[in-house]
Order: sequence, then C-alpha cells, then structure tokens
Amino acid sequence: MPLDKPYLDIPGTTIFDAEQSRKGYHLNQFCMSLMKAENRSRFKANERAYLDEWPMTEEQKQAVLARDLNWCIRLGGNIYFLAKIGATDGKSFQQMAGSMTGMTEEEYRDMMIKGGRSPEGNRYVGEDGDAQAQRQPQGRTGRGES
Repeated sequence: MPLDKPYLDIPGTTIFDAEQSRKGYHLNQFCMSLMKAENRSRFKANERAYLDEWPMTEEQKQAVLARDLNWCIRLGGNIYFLAKIGATDGKSFQQMAGSMTGMTEEEYRDMMIKGGRSPEGNRYVGEDGDAQAQRQPQGRTGRGES
C-alpha cells in the first residue's frame, strides 16, 4: 500500500524521500564519483562514455548531459549530490540554483536576499504564483516530465 504523500502538491518542489532515493541511487553515486579529480577528468574528456559506466537509466543520462538539474531531481537526484556536477563545470551553487529557476545568478541572489519567493499563489499546484510549472523554464518545455 503506497504512503499518502500530501507534499506532492507543492509547486516547484520534489521531496527527496525513500522512493526518490531508490530511483536516483546510481545517479547520485555517479555524482559522488566526481569528488575525485581523476573521475572529473574522465567525465569531462568523454561525458557519455563515463556515464555509460553507470547503471543509470537513459533518461537520467540525458538529464545529466543536458545539465537540466530539475529533470535530474525528478529522476531521483539529490541537489547535494547534483552540486558535484556543477562544481565539475566550475559553477557555484548559486549559479546552479539560478539556472533551476530560470533566473540569472544575480536575479536569484537578489530574490533570496529579499526573502525568497512569496508563498502567495504557490501553496498548491494549479495556482498562479511564480513557482508554478507554467512559469518555469522546465514547465514550459515539458522536457523530462515524469
């Protein structure tokens, strides 16, 4: 019997629960491998070949190659593991977070300094707030929807 997950109706939010952990295990292990310099070098030399060494789904590999972190999260990625991809690419966590919201690094920083996004219109999927999928770059493209 599946657990009741009332948090599935929060726009722009994927909770990293046990199900997500199982789904993303190999994706997250790949990310952790990037903590070693020799693995980062191998990955950057031939990303596809390095990814093919991991028993990830094809969709997970495509999400990594596209550097679509929102897609990776929907496929079980944990942001703290995915940050290793950004670091490998020379990106700060702030740059990564900005890309995930469709904002520049500066826009994201300024929003966070001002207290983040308003909860108004963002409490439930289907409202009209700025965190709703239809207002996000990944929501408009439909890429990686699962």
